[in-house]
Amino acid sequence: MLIRPNCYRPIIAALAVVLVSGCASTPDEVLLPATPTPVQESSDSPVLLRQGRYTLAELRPDAGQHDLQLQIIDLRIPATVATTVGDAIRYVLRRSGYQLCEGDPALVTLWALPLPAAHMQLGPLPLNQTLQLLAGAAWHLSVDERTREVCFIAAPLNGELRP
Repeated sequence: MLIRPNCYRPIIAALAVVLVSGCASTPDEVLLPATPTPVQESSDSPVLLRQGRYTLAELRPDAGQHDLQLQIIDLRIPATVATTVGDAIRYVLRRSGYQLCEGDPALVTLWALPLPAAHMQLGPLPLNQTLQLLAGAAWHLSVDERTREVCFIAAPLNGELRP
């Protein structure tokens, strides 16, 4: 049997076309807009924001933004910054939007208490629970939302009457 070199030319040409077409460039990907666009599905569903190809974010503030007492605190208090309970409470409040009431002379005993080592790392906890944890069970947290001032009121101890 004799093999002719011309009979393989159509097969080689077809293979070459298949290989070259496989290396051809694909069309460019569709670029997402530079600014995020809101996506509204229906009137009852929440407004969503497309932040990437596969990410949708709901456009609503979280609970800690509505009620600042619910913002989550997760921090480590440096030993050089806080050695007393008063220092630790001031450190926790420094970016919370609240200030500490300083005028009450009854609070001097609370501010001067030494900070327990167990309270050097706090959270994740809501702000109101973090402040109550630092003050302890002998004090009740009192918040004035108008002035965003945090204060503590001495709780009655066993059998003690409140004035």
